[in-house]
Amino acid sequence: MEVELRHLRALAAVVDAGTFTGAAASLGVSQAAVSRTVAALEAALGTRLLHRSARHVTLTATGVQVLARARTLLDEVAALYRVVERSRTELRVGYAWAALGRHTRHLQKAWAAEHPRVPLVFVQVATASAGLAEGVADVAVIRRPLRDQRFRTVQVGVEARYAAVATGSRLARRRAVGLDDLTRHTVAIDDRTGTTTADLWPSGQAPRAVRSVHGVDEWLTLIAAGQAVGITSEATAHQNPRPGVAYRPVRDAPPLPVWLAWWTDDPPSHLADLLDLACVTYRFSPRCANT
Repeated sequence: MEVELRHLRALAAVVDAGTFTGAAASLGVSQAAVSRTVAALEAALGTRLLHRSARHVTLTATGVQVLARARTLLDEVAALYRVVERSRTELRVGYAWAALGRHTRHLQKAWAAEHPRVPLVFVQVATASAGLAEGVADVAVIRRPLRDQRFRTVQVGVEARYAAVATGSRLARRRAVGLDDLTRHTVAIDDRTGTTTADLWPSGQAPRAVRSVHGVDEWLTLIAAGQAVGITSEATAHQNPRPGVAYRPVRDAPPLPVWLAWWTDDPPSHLADLLDLACVTYRFSPRCANT
């Protein structure tokens, strides 16, 4: 058996997520499929790459070296896809949880009027770079700091923060909630692609418990079941309605910056126009299309 790219992607996903379950969620496949794929990679190489336990997986010494090479290969393949993407006529905008919320449709209509031959396509990619590093997107909507020197970011707007609670809870009967109202509950947090961390609460007022999730779907499922509450961007509240989940403004949470990001050494065509339209859509000042 030869090593395939899907083997390397599975290994990287398991290490990034810390569990096979998390890797399965990020890859959109079953946990069993991820386990089989990593096992196939180990069989192809003739060595064990991961130490497995009931809750965590860690790399073996050989696994550390293999992963480093795997990431290099995956980056190169992503670069190939970016080359092909540039030859296409559409501009692809990635996002992890939500595009631009209620502003999305307005931006699409304004873009179509100005660039009728260049479709603006939004794609959901549950990674920290929202598809940039993977070569899936030309531009990404980012709501958490992207500390990767390969990418440049420009702020285009701000959004309010909303709490997500079960519709049957007492919090759902309020027009707005405060951060202290949420500390009595388990808070679901996605450390990889979400916008909320425990640092959002003042010192000494952290939530009673935190539950780690992977992606917006798992987050919403927990909240609808009454097993957790969450805090997210206004865009998520508009773009991800879910039966059993009510969104309420968080009155004392700081607003959330919204950035657009792209490859520093490979900005896409029409980038300045997209930045300008995004700023106008959000009514953000100062104007940000100074690329």
